[in-house]
Amino acid sequence: MPTLVTDQGNIHYETLGRGRPVLLLHGWLGSWALWRRTLEELSNEFRFYALDHLGFGESRDRAQRFTVDQYTASVSQFMDRQGIQKAALVGHSMGGTVSLAVAAARPDQVVKVCVIGSPIVGSSLAPLLKLSGYDWAARVMWKFPSLLLLFLKYYAYWIANDGKLMSQMMVSDVSKIGAEAFFMSIATLRQADLRGQIGGLQAPILGIYGPKDKIVNPNQAKVLQQHAPNSQIAWFANSGHFVMLDEPERFHGVLRHFLNTPSGNTGEIPSAPK
Repeated sequence: MPTLVTDQGNIHYETLGRGRPVLLLHGWLGSWALWRRTLEELSNEFRFYALDHLGFGESRDRAQRFTVDQYTASVSQFMDRQGIQKAALVGHSMGGTVSLAVAAARPDQVVKVCVIGSPIVGSSLAPLLKLSGYDWAARVMWKFPSLLLLFLKYYAYWIANDGKLMSQMMVSDVSKIGAEAFFMSIATLRQADLRGQIGGLQAPILGIYGPKDKIVNPNQAKVLQQHAPNSQIAWFANSGHFVMLDEPERFHGVLRHFLNTPSGNTGEIPSAPK
């Protein structure tokens, strides 16, 4: 498996396709596997790099800290060491928060950003996720890993249209995570607030949100649009947190158009849900 050594830790990644580079960043408890269909659908047009964040998936070596700042630095260094001068960043949930943070810290590296169900302000996380960010709560959960996996197995049916697929993915991904990555990453995400960082971004930004999202308050779309003037929102009326799984055909069509259009304009912005 391809692995790149950074100062933050060893990053596992999968790469496929040819064309302009695009980095795919997964969310909390996830892995690069979230993007399997995206790789299949769009790799004939773009060169994809699907990363496992430190502490997740197969990126389990060397790292001591698992924070949003650490992930931001590791993504930027990944690009430097791969010789990727500029790329589009596509991030789901926490991965979108990291994508915006990279764009704010290293605007020279980022062509455009697409975030999917991502928190701009960490207080928008569902109560259970915020609770997981407290050390005492996370350690209690981690004392009973079999119960945690059982809970997530059935919780998946509540947060995605295809509960069976979501359940399989969550159980597989969470089985690879260590305790430190589990609570440290969500703890810093809970405290994140990008409102003061994204106002000056010049790169086009697309926010993709589903009104049925039970993980991140979908009103974060309005926060993104308010504080990042160069952003636009695409609403997916039949989706929750995992838009790429809930409405894959439309998702890949909108993403393809955004990545291929110099201005990033998707050409269709459905009205926000009431």
